[in-house]
Amino acid sequence: MRLPSSLSRPLALAMLAFAVAGVSGCKWFKKGAKGDYALAPEARPLEVPPDLNLPSTAGAMQLPATASAQPAGQAAAAGASVVPSASGFNVADSREQAFAKVGQALEGIEGVTIASRAQLLGTYDVAFEGSNFLVRVVGVEAGAYVSAVDPRGLPAAGEAPTKLMAELRARLGN
Repeated sequence: MRLPSSLSRPLALAMLAFAVAGVSGCKWFKKGAKGDYALAPEARPLEVPPDLNLPSTAGAMQLPATASAQPAGQAAAAGASVVPSASGFNVADSREQAFAKVGQALEGIEGVTIASRAQLLGTYDVAFEGSNFLVRVVGVEAGAYVSAVDPRGLPAAGEAPTKLMAELRARLGN
C-alpha cells in the first residue's frame, strides 16, 4: 500500500525529526540521571572531608606566651596561691590594698626611688642600690603576691631586689 504523496511527505518529516531528536541526546529519550560519579573526573564537583570544611578554632582564644610568663605569674593568673621566694612573698590583703601598702612602704625605705607607678598593672618602677627593676603586685587566691621582676618580666636577680623584698616583707608584717 502506498500513501498519497500529500501524506507521505509530512510523515517522512515527522519520522526524520523523531530520529534526529532521539540521536541528538534529547532528555525525553534518556534514562534517569546517573549522578556525579558518571561524569569525567575533571567535571566532578570537589569533595572536601567534613573536618576540613572550616578552619580549626581550638586555639583561637589562647593568649600567646610572653616574656612575663613565669610560674608565679601563671599561678597568679589562674587564681592560685603563690609560694614565696627570694624575689616575692604573699600578702593577705586584696590586690588594691596591697598595692597601696607597698607604695607607702617603698616611700619609707631609704635609698628607694620610685620612677613611676601603674595601679592598673600593679607595678612600681623602682631604683634601689644601683639596680632598676619593677615591684609587681598581683592578685591571687590567698590575697596578693608582691614580687620583684626585671624589665623582661622575669624574676629580678641580684642583691638589691632580694634586699628590697626582704625589707618590704618585714614592713608589711609577713
